[in-house]
Amino acid sequence: MKYRTGIGYDVHQLKDGLPFYLGGVKVEHAKGALGHSDADVLIHAICDALLGAANLGDIGKHFPDTDPKYKGIDSKILLKETYGLVKQKGYVIENIDTVLCLQKPKVAPYLPAMREVLSNVLGIPQDDISIKATTTEHLGFEGREEGVSAMASVLIKSE
Repeated sequence: MKYRTGIGYDVHQLKDGLPFYLGGVKVEHAKGALGHSDADVLIHAICDALLGAANLGDIGKHFPDTDPKYKGIDSKILLKETYGLVKQKGYVIENIDTVLCLQKPKVAPYLPAMREVLSNVLGIPQDDISIKATTTEHLGFEGREEGVSAMASVLIKSE
């Protein structure tokens, strides 16, 4: 049995009046993330971590923002396709650990729903998915509420 780890990181700008998706869940907030897809930073970071662990490149390689077919796409679709690529190489997810960085809104009430959505998309137990959130104490672009970022770490193993 072979184990591999991967890390992922994503950032999106926040703008007034846009929908805000995190972990496949719509979060109520006056601002939302700007991006070519639905701009779900948490899912994008997980995708990059999975792709990195399987040595498959990055999310931009597989789902370029220059391709109109990905305009506005639900990131859950990208995650499902990403995991399909990882499974084609003979790997399955052992666990996912993530961190969301944003000043507002407080996302703790949304975390159980995010874990449920990700569990359903990936077909893995919720106990194998950790999502944490932190502010940056009003420092940096997250602290000024100009953007949101997410980091993800995954462990995959050969089947």
